[in-house]
Amino acid sequence: MLKQAFSIFVILSLIGLSSATYVSIQGPVMANLTNNGFLHLGKVGPGESFYILASATTTNASGASVNIGWDQLEAVNLPNGWSEQASPLYENPMKLKISVPYNITGTYNLTIRAVNVGNYSRLGNLTFTSQVEVTNNVFNISVSPRNISAGVGQPVDININVVNTGIADEPLNISAQGLPAWNFSDDVIALHSHTTSFSYPVYVSEPGIYPFNLTITSATGHLIQQAYPISFSVVASLYNDYSAIGSGVVLSPVVFEPVYAIDYLLSYLLGNGNSR
Repeated sequence: MLKQAFSIFVILSLIGLSSATYVSIQGPVMANLTNNGFLHLGKVGPGESFYILASATTTNASGASVNIGWDQLEAVNLPNGWSEQASPLYENPMKLKISVPYNITGTYNLTIRAVNVGNYSRLGNLTFTSQVEVTNNVFNISVSPRNISAGVGQPVDININVVNTGIADEPLNISAQGLPAWNFSDDVIALHSHTTSFSYPVYVSEPGIYPFNLTITSATGHLIQQAYPISFSVVASLYNDYSAIGSGVVLSPVVFEPVYAIDYLLSYLLGNGNSR
């Protein structure tokens, strides 16, 4: 009899779990959470902003699917200095934006709430805890090559590899400091939890050896302010000048030297032929 009662209890418990109202988190990590659930989101840098994405679809207490059950995702009881932008009403998926202060590090718990406005779908509100680690260590960057050479006006790509281990997408600015008459910079995005590669082209219009710094700066400033020393050797040669033509560089006089030589040879032969 006791065994039968225990089996009935287990079955009822499973039915209750399968029909429980939940919120489906779709980013930056994926999870289905019931009321008072807990979710570790990951790392974020001071001063960064990140998004929590959640589906509006859920089930009600009887287990029936509700397509637009949650109407808004919001943060409540945030730590001092934090800010949030609740998702727009009836957005699907819902996107809650949370901004972190510049001057903190550590582990923080955030209270997040999925709201059924006016309890129209008879869901009430669902609250869960999200944990984030605020740290300056969210990026690993490599730059190669550090010693480059090319012909006059011939572009060379520098490769930048950015590993973003955090949960926030970070705008980066890439520029070169120290090249003559150079003012080109590139704005890119390092996606959260991704390794992203970028190519940054440089060239110089005069021969010489040019030491310069490739600088990478994040929108939050203090997270990434890194300068990578590069040595650029620019040489003048017939081969390099011809290669530069393919990159749209204006023909330099050295390119015409073979033409001048042929003209001279033809004029010499024709001149000798006419003198006989």
